[in-house]
Amino acid sequence: MPALIRLLRPHQWLKNGFVFVGLLFGHAWRDPGMIAAALLAFAAFCLISSAVYVFNDYVDREQDRRHPDKKQRPLASGAVSVPAALALGAACLAGGLALALLASRAPWIFLAYLALQVAYNAGAKHVVVLDVFIIAAGFMLRILAGTLGIGIPPTHWLLLCGLMLTLFLGFAKRRAELGRLQDDSVVHRRVLEHYSKPLLDHFIAIAASGTVVSYALYTVSSETIALHGTAWLIASVPPVLYGLMRYLFLLHRQGGGGDPARELLGDFHLLAAVAVWALVVAMLLVGGR
Repeated sequence: MPALIRLLRPHQWLKNGFVFVGLLFGHAWRDPGMIAAALLAFAAFCLISSAVYVFNDYVDREQDRRHPDKKQRPLASGAVSVPAALALGAACLAGGLALALLASRAPWIFLAYLALQVAYNAGAKHVVVLDVFIIAAGFMLRILAGTLGIGIPPTHWLLLCGLMLTLFLGFAKRRAELGRLQDDSVVHRRVLEHYSKPLLDHFIAIAASGTVVSYALYTVSSETIALHGTAWLIASVPPVLYGLMRYLFLLHRQGGGGDPARELLGDFHLLAAVAVWALVVAMLLVGGR
């Protein structure tokens, strides 16, 4: 892709798909107004998150030049000039905030996301465990943007499942970085000096177990059955379990896990697990209502 587009990391926009979860589980897919609002929230998060990536790359460009993978980033490699990058980042930030302020019922969510990113880069990213919880909080805000932000009340189950899944992905990312960078890990990410592979394996096991258990309990709860009109949502648990186990295989045996978006796009099994899960859930929810 052209360097300016790569600078925006469009593959990471997959993460903003969390915005659409509210449409699915809130039975709002038939409401054109809700769909339009969710699409605008998605676009706002894409622009704002890309602006954050640009400014992060600007700040870290010297350090990235010494990284085995990040040295290929447009700013670190010199493919994009600093003035061009900052102008692009500012334009994305302005556009994203404009969309958020005009289209969302809760624009504070987008401002909170920006505040989180500022806190993360100001020093929180060097605090062990807190760094991953802040990453997970960013995903929680995406879910809220697609629920509260468009007029759908979020359920506690939805937020809990989202939290456990994003903690799993966050700790898996740290585990992949520790394995990929080996002795140079602390040079590239200071917080890694406080982690170890066994410790991260424990954290990952807790988060993975929490993801499966919380989602399975959600599917069989009386509240869920009454809301969706079906007792068979539990049929969507196997693809969730398969996807998590496949991700662990990629992490431990294939050197993956460092970038969830790239893993999803690059691995047929993960993509198939997500597709099967989405198909099963959509069929059950549509049939139940």
